[in-house]
Amino acid sequence: MTEMEEEIQMEKPHIYVERTLAIIKPDATEKEEEIKDIVLRSGFTILQRRKVHLTPEQASEFYAEHYGKLFFPSLIAYMSSGPIVAVALSKDKAISHWRQLLGPTSTFKARDTNPDSLRAIYGTDDQRNALHGSDSYSNAEREIRFFFPDSVVEPVPVGQAARDYLKRQVNPTLLKGLTELCKNKPQDPVIWLADWLLENNPNKPSIKDPIIQEPIA
Repeated sequence: MTEMEEEIQMEKPHIYVERTLAIIKPDATEKEEEIKDIVLRSGFTILQRRKVHLTPEQASEFYAEHYGKLFFPSLIAYMSSGPIVAVALSKDKAISHWRQLLGPTSTFKARDTNPDSLRAIYGTDDQRNALHGSDSYSNAEREIRFFFPDSVVEPVPVGQAARDYLKRQVNPTLLKGLTELCKNKPQDPVIWLADWLLENNPNKPSIKDPIIQEPIA
């Protein structure tokens, strides 16, 4: 087997486990244990959990993107009507998998098209649909920080974003170092390259005006 064939067959490294926010809404909190069991059996990891009773002001802040829509007042009244459970979940492709598990936003539609979904099982109507799930990376980050301010949500660049970052920030210096490595052919190439990178780091702070110590008379 050639080196190229081995490279093709190697599994891609999993460098980023996605996170999403789940909310068990007021009408479904009594079913928390059942929902938690389904969550864990579906392969999610529960990172953080918090039970809170939102004030109307807090609910308005969380759902600020819906401000001005006809359903906004009733949504805020519903979400502040009793305790909710906020849960930060992680899994590969957590956002899409959680939303798939939830089913359509409308409980009635969920029962028609996805009868095994969580909203079909635990929802009541179009608004009281039992559960919430983040719909994008940016919203997941914002929503997790809303309920868990100390949580660090820093997605690792992947795909084209990772390639662009490496091309811009790493490759120019690394290629120079590898070129010098080939020229010198040191006995321990890894240690040599590490030392070279430290010495030639373009972001290394430099002192423009070094302090000159005068001899003591």
